[in-house]
Amino acid sequence: MAFIDVPEGEGANLERAFALRPEVYAAWRQLVTAVKETSDERRYELATLAAARRLRSSYCSLAHGKVLAEQFYDFESVPSLPDGLDEADRAIMAFAERVVADATSITQADIDGLRAHGLSDGEIFDVVLAATIRCFFSKTLDALGVQPDAEFRELDPAFREPLTVGRPIETA
Repeated sequence: MAFIDVPEGEGANLERAFALRPEVYAAWRQLVTAVKETSDERRYELATLAAARRLRSSYCSLAHGKVLAEQFYDFESVPSLPDGLDEADRAIMAFAERVVADATSITQADIDGLRAHGLSDGEIFDVVLAATIRCFFSKTLDALGVQPDAEFRELDPAFREPLTVGRPIETA
């Protein structure tokens, strides 16, 4: 489902939503690739999940929560993140949420706090990029009324329900 006419058929809802401007989707994919090339993948996903939840983006929360569950944690622990994480990872998630909520509220003390957890300036920049590029993508999908793909309904409700923070999953 989307508020604008998108092609029916194959592919994820998010891909079909960009059918009117495929060059924008291609540029988005290129940007994500560039950011991920310099980032620790697990931390990128943690920052992305934190940003997506703060943005109330079900699509991105479910997709990136699933990546975290499949590659780094498990389906039982991801919905309660940052619970169970070390202090550095908790700080990364909190910082990403703050960037999304009000980037103008970030101070030198926030940056110094991440440095105190051992993050380099490059790693801090990667967290900022993960959070800010999520703003573009999540807000685009939500403004167009794009729902998470029906396949997310197959996930265990204990995982799926806490990560459905905005638009509902499509019914099929």
